[in-house]
Amino acid sequence: MSVHFAAARCTSRSPLARILAKKPCGKPANDNGNAALAPIIDQRTRDALLHFAAHGLDAANVAARQAETAAAIEDSESYDRWLGICDALDTREAARVREASRDDYLIG
Repeated sequence: MSVHFAAARCTSRSPLARILAKKPCGKPANDNGNAALAPIIDQRTRDALLHFAAHGLDAANVAARQAETAAAIEDSESYDRWLGICDALDTREAARVREASRDDYLIG
């Protein structure tokens, strides 16, 4: 059996070398270095996200109960806040609370 010597190809022109070569990293997609381009989150969305972080999938129901409690004691500021959070998380549940509070507590 004969042995055949094959010289290495030039790595700069080798297709395999180009595929395996590490490419320089680009700018990260989530880099918020420019504050003018950063997304703006309103207070209601921020409150809803924090509430969701605290209560998980039950967050909309908890917010709805809080809104109903605020409506029962006629605290319109808290009612609006909790209803806004509930609306951000579950629009149908917020509509149900809004309708029930109109009927039961005459808020809004």
